[in-house]
Amino acid sequence: MDIRLADIKQFENLELLAKQLVEGFITGLHKSPYHGFSVEFAEHKLYNFGESTRHVDWKVYARTDRLYTKQFEEETNLRAQILLDVSNSMHYPKPGNQKLQFSVVCAAALAYLLTSQRDAVGLTTFSDKIIYQSPLKTTKSHLSQLLTHLNSQLDSEGDTNTDVSGVLHQIAQKIHKRSLVILFSDMFQKANDLDEIFKALQHLKHNKHEILIFHVSDHTTELEFEFDDRPHRFIDLETKQSVKLNPRDVKEAYKERMAALYQELKIRCGTYKIDMIEANVADSFDKILGAYLIKRKRMR
Repeated sequence: MDIRLADIKQFENLELLAKQLVEGFITGLHKSPYHGFSVEFAEHKLYNFGESTRHVDWKVYARTDRLYTKQFEEETNLRAQILLDVSNSMHYPKPGNQKLQFSVVCAAALAYLLTSQRDAVGLTTFSDKIIYQSPLKTTKSHLSQLLTHLNSQLDSEGDTNTDVSGVLHQIAQKIHKRSLVILFSDMFQKANDLDEIFKALQHLKHNKHEILIFHVSDHTTELEFEFDDRPHRFIDLETKQSVKLNPRDVKEAYKERMAALYQELKIRCGTYKIDMIEANVADSFDKILGAYLIKRKRMR
């Protein structure tokens, strides 16, 4: 199911959308050469002849012509903390709050997938401080609470700056058991200091946590700087400073600096063994779910 941000208006609510994204993604895995992912991560395993047919998933069989049995595990396999940046810069581009909207939908789908796997999931929203933090639980009622909070972010208005490094240090002090930390952020903060951000990420790594960063951006404008060839007023959503210019006058210099920043992020993540995924708001949500499954498989 190749659903993108532009398609989500057809869904009645966030829970239905998350359910459709996950079920469509898992069905796609069953039909692909990578069905091993679905065996490990979708609460299914291939049926072995001679076993009881009590837990055979006949709906999956009808779609894929393969016999899978449902797994019912009593213990939690994974503890996952989803961190969602809801600061000013995540409300770009307006209207539509697209970076935030994209991240909310991705976080909802991951929370739904984790809960369906009987994994413990928690949610933290933050800007320059922690705004909301849930406990880690595996229940459907807990998932419903997380989705309700995520849904409330779709209509929120950004009015705060970002302090990714400060929040990550706080999270590192609060998490006492080894977890997967999943971060959705554009990685912009007021000082734009990568050194401080990576000190905080090292704090998490030192405490034995695994990290998966979804670096969220609107590639068309933020990376390629594609705007109409006319004067524009650009406003920094974090500092509120503005400048009026024609994009063509600075486009090449801007692209070089952004390319250098992205490359620096990749190099540092590689150095510290942190997985970073470039999450373009124009991408399919399947890319996010697929990146999570790859990370999950490496942790087993």
